[in-house]
Amino acid sequence: MGTHLPFDMPKISICIPTYNRAHLLPDAIDSVFAQTIADWELIICDDGSKDATPEVLSRYHDPRIRYIRHSRNVGKSNNMRSGFEIATGTYFIKFDDDDRLTPEFLEKTSEILDRNSTIDFVGTDHWIIDSKGQRDHAFSDQNSHKWGRTELSEGIPDNLLATVFVKQSFQIGATLFRTQALHEVDYMRPNIQNCEDNDLFVRLALEGKQGYYLPQRLMEYRVHAEQQGIDRAIPYLKDKLTYLNNFEFPDSGLEKIRRSRLAETQLLLGLRLIEVGETATGRNLVRSGKFASISKAYTGLALSLLPKSLRQTAFQGLRKLKP
Repeated sequence: MGTHLPFDMPKISICIPTYNRAHLLPDAIDSVFAQTIADWELIICDDGSKDATPEVLSRYHDPRIRYIRHSRNVGKSNNMRSGFEIATGTYFIKFDDDDRLTPEFLEKTSEILDRNSTIDFVGTDHWIIDSKGQRDHAFSDQNSHKWGRTELSEGIPDNLLATVFVKQSFQIGATLFRTQALHEVDYMRPNIQNCEDNDLFVRLALEGKQGYYLPQRLMEYRVHAEQQGIDRAIPYLKDKLTYLNNFEFPDSGLEKIRRSRLAETQLLLGLRLIEVGETATGRNLVRSGKFASISKAYTGLALSLLPKSLRQTAFQGLRKLKP
């Protein structure tokens, strides 16, 4: 491993934040080595892994690889910021340690940035892959439709803010950015574990940055069991609440959507907190978000009167109700 000298700055900086994914990280790294262009540096940001991640990195002896190992867990966005802060490339991409780039990703996205200096980032579509790394074509089609990418034509979206906030069509791991544009918005906010990607895209749009959509599947996003679990729901909803409270849009249509999502998040978080016994805080959030679903709100408030030992079963039934 090595550090680039000032006269040897790469065209593209690639950052892979990692935490206890020694079994998947080589797949992500190998996808970088498989790129059709070689003018890059790879920054691995290790958020205090307790597994064999250091041993995995010790097998690589390419001077383009830089390894940041935090002695303790500093949190998701802080870990990603540590990689961004030492990046020296003109362009920058961050993708996760369980995902992969297809071989032409860097070449095709950087070509667009090379020929048009007014474009600040290029996003692509992506494949869904399973735990074994196999592409799921049907799931990929559903995912592209769900996030509005099937409606996007190649080029600059007509309304970038609506595209990244309402549709959430751009995925950060499938997007190559001008590093300077990210510096101008201070990249990702510190101390956030979730929704940091949505937050970044909204801030870029509000700052007048220009995005470009390339309708090709040039990245592979892995879906697997490690991403699931009830213990992830409450931290995610808390961060989503913070994210939605960070903005107030001048466009009345977008602001109405933001307020609707805010109410829905307050309601869902409140219900989860009641379920785990944080009753007072949960009730206040449910009351604040009740207009997202009056029936769920009043049912949740009623269930908050149950002994904690009976709530989980009751709430599992409630979650099956449509909003």
